[in-house]
Amino acid sequence: MVLRKRVTRVRARRKLTSRVRARVIPKRAPTPLNATGRTGEGFIIRAVAKSIVKLPAGVREPYEVFVNGVPQREGEDFQAKGRTLMFERELRKDKISKRRWLLGAWGVGTYKQDDSVDVRYEARDGSPRVAEGLEIEAG
Repeated sequence: MVLRKRVTRVRARRKLTSRVRARVIPKRAPTPLNATGRTGEGFIIRAVAKSIVKLPAGVREPYEVFVNGVPQREGEDFQAKGRTLMFERELRKDKISKRRWLLGAWGVGTYKQDDSVDVRYEARDGSPRVAEGLEIEAG
């Protein structure tokens, strides 16, 4: 009898804590932008570059940008300013340590985010060129 009461108290406590954890906090709807790029409250929303890629010296417009082999669109996926490409998402270049290399040599895979930024362009003589694995900097 005593054991049964204790079990029901524990179950009741679990139900109570699960209700508290399951409560969803509603998100506020985003304020729409007007024509000036300002929200209704008067705050200016700016695109923050999280990753910056510098173009090599020989690259000139027009060029195509690829991240991990997927074509990127200017204005949607990245912004071009001068000789730099600014991405709003975080791109990372994986550096393999000696330990991870040794594990890989034995066939044990250790996978982390490893982004590759490639740019396809035409050289001055008209031949197509590709700048592969450009250096990624944090923005």
